[in-house]
Amino acid sequence: MEQQTRQTTPIDAIAEAWTDEAVRLRPEIGTYIGRNEGDGGFGDHSPDGHDAIATAASEVLARLERAEPQDDVDRVTKSDLARDLALVQELHAARWHLRDLNVLDSPSQEIRQVFDLMPTDSADDWGTIAARLGAVPDAVDGYVRTLQCGIAEGVVPAVRQVREVIAQVRDCARSDGFFDRLIAGGHSLPDSLRRDLERGATMARESYGRLGEFLAGTLAPAAAPEDAVGRDIYALHSRAFLGATVDLDETYEWGLEELARVREEQERTAREILPGATVEEAVAALENDPAHRLEGAESLRAWMQETADAAIADLGATHFDIPDPVRRIECMIAPTTSGEIYYTAPSEDFSRPGRMWWSIPQGVETFDTWRELTTVYHEGVPGHHLQIGQAVYNRDQLNSWRRLLAGSSGHAEGWALYAERLMAELGYLDDPAPRLGMLDGQRLRAARVVVDIGVHLGKRRPDGGGAWDAASALDAMRRNVNMADEFIVFEVNRYLGWPGQAPSYKVGQRIWEDLRTAVAEREGDAFSMRAFHRRALDLGGVGLDTLREALLG
Repeated sequence: MEQQTRQTTPIDAIAEAWTDEAVRLRPEIGTYIGRNEGDGGFGDHSPDGHDAIATAASEVLARLERAEPQDDVDRVTKSDLARDLALVQELHAARWHLRDLNVLDSPSQEIRQVFDLMPTDSADDWGTIAARLGAVPDAVDGYVRTLQCGIAEGVVPAVRQVREVIAQVRDCARSDGFFDRLIAGGHSLPDSLRRDLERGATMARESYGRLGEFLAGTLAPAAAPEDAVGRDIYALHSRAFLGATVDLDETYEWGLEELARVREEQERTAREILPGATVEEAVAALENDPAHRLEGAESLRAWMQETADAAIADLGATHFDIPDPVRRIECMIAPTTSGEIYYTAPSEDFSRPGRMWWSIPQGVETFDTWRELTTVYHEGVPGHHLQIGQAVYNRDQLNSWRRLLAGSSGHAEGWALYAERLMAELGYLDDPAPRLGMLDGQRLRAARVVVDIGVHLGKRRPDGGGAWDAASALDAMRRNVNMADEFIVFEVNRYLGWPGQAPSYKVGQRIWEDLRTAVAEREGDAFSMRAFHRRALDLGGVGLDTLREALLG
């Protein structure tokens, strides 16, 4: 696919400078986007480090506000980057970093997870890993100082999150835990480097042990008993995750309606699988059908890869323009056991391809293809891999911030859910078994709009039984989701500790679908779905308000 070369503008330069500054302040960000100049260390996770980020964002925002856009690309960049920088400042002013601890996406996980993306092809690569392992104690100690500051100010995470993270941290602190498994992958290395790796792994392991002691002995007794963050903090996080402002009360009511609609569609599909069957009976029939079952992690990985490759080949010939570098995806079994499924972007030069990761809980050995086909479309093509890979590829049009760092969960995850529904529209889920799996996922995402907003805003439950809380959220998810209970418990704990993120999937899908409808109505007979997708994806990652402005003017 031919790219258009574009002249760099002053606004591009500001965005590029912010990317450079973000990587300097948080080298982990550089690792994620394939810039390796800081791969031997970490950013400052102490209060001073957070202050430095907020100050840098303020300075860049002031320069951006004085700059005049040269073209439509500039207008999108200025609008979206200004929103992003303002949110950095607002979250800092709200002191969120002082309570930033949850089961999925907080420094306790980020410090460890960055090692997943570090190259291991050469002795030099392993030397860089050894250096970063040795830097883990400073990163963890800075994080502890930030949490201590939160205790002093009375800004603390919920005790439920602290208790769950203690278990994760202690797993990393074990002698046979993550850090020792990591260095076991280095083969035929010089003795001196092997000693450096062992020393670094010991330092990292011991620092996670101290973190666990702090969480259990100091933070847990001071942590908040309530899970809800309240309307003001929730609205800020909702805006950050969506890149858009929505009416939270209307969205909650829509979530209830959408949940009922998807449930009805799922019940109709269940009867296609087994005449007269309930959803639960159809699920049981599918789970007992060996034609839809995989045994073992390697079988799962191989099936994921085969399915993803086939989707790329098929859709690239028919419905989407897929550049050659984006036609490669790697499907991986994650080195953790949390149960999450996620995508990591390719490096800027595509030397590290986009990757789909599957974290398998301990003891889980059987996997249902009917349930997970839609997940491959969500994480691969036409989902995250096409969306994010296209942005990374589009370097001649977009500055590095637009390609590598911009965007929102609502844009990315909303697109991925939109992609699942699109595959059903295109006929790839005509078989009722995988269509039931897709609907199961859609029902999950609709249910969590309700429980996430419900818990954090203290909404009244629709059954009249009082306000939403953790117990009622868990009960609602168990009634609406056909998943192993370990997954459901993890999901609910995630919602409770990461406010506003879970609804961004379904609300983002809603906004994507509404935008396509609006563009189709405006263009009439001239509307082309393929052209709509190309135009939208060529923007790269943006907030959904910016996307709406760019597509509708």
